[in-house]
Amino acid sequence: MNRKACEYLCACDAALAPWVKRIGQIKHKARRLAPFHALIRAIIHQQLSGIAAGSIARKFQALFPGNEMPTPEQVLATAPETLRSAGLSRAKLRYILDLAQKALDGVVPTLEEVDTLTDEELISLLTQINGVGRWTVEMMLIFDLARPDVLPVHDLSIRKGFAMVFRKRKLPKPEAIRKYGELWKPHRTTAALYLWRASVL
Repeated sequence: MNRKACEYLCACDAALAPWVKRIGQIKHKARRLAPFHALIRAIIHQQLSGIAAGSIARKFQALFPGNEMPTPEQVLATAPETLRSAGLSRAKLRYILDLAQKALDGVVPTLEEVDTLTDEELISLLTQINGVGRWTVEMMLIFDLARPDVLPVHDLSIRKGFAMVFRKRKLPKPEAIRKYGELWKPHRTTAALYLWRASVL
């Protein structure tokens, strides 16, 4: 994690600073997966624990030659019942098939292309895909692309962490977090990592 980002947050926010110092430096390294593969992972992880999602992701990957993440063409050429055998729900199967088709249609950018697009451009582009909402793209921006200024205000753990840090009895509304988060620019991703960590302390 960027030390300057931590120093910036401590300097600009007296409420968050003690939590940054208490938690210490958080290791965060982007996976740099291709967007098609990152979105498959994100769809699989929706509304599941990390352990359950990881098991399904491994079984899904094992369906393809060399146990590698598939191309869009390979996904579409695989029988739906075979894809479902990895543990995918019917809804997630539909989402992944739509993602594969959108990738062939040129909607899903390559890893090289994403570096030419802003966060909001990627969110606008990728939310055209069934099952891919703003939160899903924000997770990709943070954990796959290491974008430095992303604050997923609708994330439940972010809201819990915000309530913990700022001693709120009720979960704050996403818009309240978004408004307050203006203070943390251009390091909102780092702030989000601390809010996530605070939510489980």
